[in-house]
Amino acid sequence: MNRRLLLKLVVAAFAALPLALPAAAADKVTVFAAASMKNALDAANAEWQKETGNETTVSYAASSALAKQIEAAAPADLFISADLAWMDYVAEKKLIREDTRSNLLGNRIVLIAPKDKADKVEIKEGFDLAGLIGDGKLAMGAVDSVPAGKYGKAALEKLGIWSSVEGKVAGAESVRAALALVSRGEAPYGIVYQTDAAADPGVAIVGAFPEDSHPPIIYPVAILADSKSPAASAYLDFLKSDKAAPFFTEQGFTVLK
Repeated sequence: MNRRLLLKLVVAAFAALPLALPAAAADKVTVFAAASMKNALDAANAEWQKETGNETTVSYAASSALAKQIEAAAPADLFISADLAWMDYVAEKKLIREDTRSNLLGNRIVLIAPKDKADKVEIKEGFDLAGLIGDGKLAMGAVDSVPAGKYGKAALEKLGIWSSVEGKVAGAESVRAALALVSRGEAPYGIVYQTDAAADPGVAIVGAFPEDSHPPIIYPVAILADSKSPAASAYLDFLKSDKAAPFFTEQGFTVLK
C-alpha cells in the first residue's frame, strides 16, 4: 500500500468518527448583595444553578461598601441594596441599567438579645433602652452608612431615645457583624433585620420596632451598566419570580410586586 493511499484511508477513518463538540460553558453571574440577604439568596442561587447550570458568585457586605466598590469599577452584574439611598447613589453615577431597576423585597428591624437572655421588651415611645443596656453596648450597623444602622437610628430618634443610647452604640461594618456581636454575647442588645435574627440560633427577637418609626425598608435590585453576563437578565427574572419567592419569605422578607 503506497503512502498516498494510506493517508486517504486515515483521513476517511477520522471523518467517519462522530464530531465531539465541547460542552457549552455555563454562564456566570456576579452579584453584589446586602449582607442581610445571605441565607435567602444562597438558597435561591442553589435552585437557579440546579435549573439552569449557570453559576452565581456573590459578594455580601454593607450596601454602602458595595456601592463604593461599584463606583470604583469592581466587576459585577447585579446590585441588590438594602435601601433606596445606595441604589440611588449608583444610579446617579449612571452605573446601573435604569430600565432593569425594581423594588425586590421588604424587611423589618427588630431588637435582639442573646438567646439565653431574651426577655421581651415593649418597644414604644420613651422606653428605657439605655437602662436595659446598662454598661454594655447596643450593636448596630454604622448609623451613617449601613442601611440597618440608619433605619435603627431613625427609629430611636422617632421614639425619643436616641440621645440616651447614642454613647452606647457599637457601630458595626454590616448588619451581620452587629448580629455576631450579640450572638457571641459581646453586646446585650442589638438592632438588626428580622431576617438576620431568623438566621442565627444564638439570638432571639425581644421586640419589633413599629413600622412607622422609620422609613420603609426596601431592597431594590438592578443590573449594572457594565455587566457582561448573558445570563444577567434571566437571573434577575428568576429572582422576581414566584419560584424564587419562597426562599425569601421563609427567611422573613416580604416580596414586593
